[in-house]
Amino acid sequence: MKTVLITGASSGIGYEFAKIYAENGYNLVVVARNKDKLEILKKEIFEKISKSVKVTLIENDLSLENSAERLYNQVKSNNLKIDMLVNNAGIGIYNKFSEFDEEMMKKNDAMINLNIKAVVELTRLFLKDMLEDGNGEILNVSSVAAFMPGPLMSTYYASKAFVQSFTEAVREEVRNDVRGKNIKISVLCPGPTATGFEKSSNLAESSLFEKMKVMTAKKVAEIGYKEFQKGKAVIIPGIFNRIAVFGTRFLSRKFVVRTARKLQEKKENNK
Repeated sequence: MKTVLITGASSGIGYEFAKIYAENGYNLVVVARNKDKLEILKKEIFEKISKSVKVTLIENDLSLENSAERLYNQVKSNNLKIDMLVNNAGIGIYNKFSEFDEEMMKKNDAMINLNIKAVVELTRLFLKDMLEDGNGEILNVSSVAAFMPGPLMSTYYASKAFVQSFTEAVREEVRNDVRGKNIKISVLCPGPTATGFEKSSNLAESSLFEKMKVMTAKKVAEIGYKEFQKGKAVIIPGIFNRIAVFGTRFLSRKFVVRTARKLQEKKENNK
């Protein structure tokens, strides 16, 4: 059986990905900072999907310095071979960047570690092994936020733009590497999704989730899995999200950034 490693697997899209891969015969290495929630996932898989699936739980906070290398070493110490990597863990911060105080900047640094540095490091470490084996799959989770600037969530949107650009570039490099013939790399770009992200990022104040069509985490994961199996480079679940992204190509940047701000503004400012 092949083994998939999924970060941010304790809730949302990562949680749903874990169940989908279990249903498709993969052993799981699931990673999150809350091991109790991972235990709930493991129990659900054993009770509702399969008792033959091997589920390895790893508690690791990828927002901390050197956590990606620590995770890689944890995997190696368990003698696990990773065939598929899903870099799903991520978080956002909602506020004007100009109003960030010292505490907010600490959260911002942690977000950059999680959304960017962990993705880069885990991709590098596991891709090296995959190229040596001549097989492997990597799916990095970005967002439709990658396609536009995001006032009131400036660093989050920028972090997702980084993941988008980084993944497409690495995919092209691997495509031109003789060792990468059987390696798949793609990026998943969901729009607003019903997960714990809204709460953890303080988006309850934003009108974004009221104005945009919200998909379930299960639906996003199902589409992500299906399209990734086809080898699609950039996966955007939902027709409305695809139209929105396509439209940014033909609209002025001024219009796009101002529209993004309107979507992000606090609810009382939009009444």
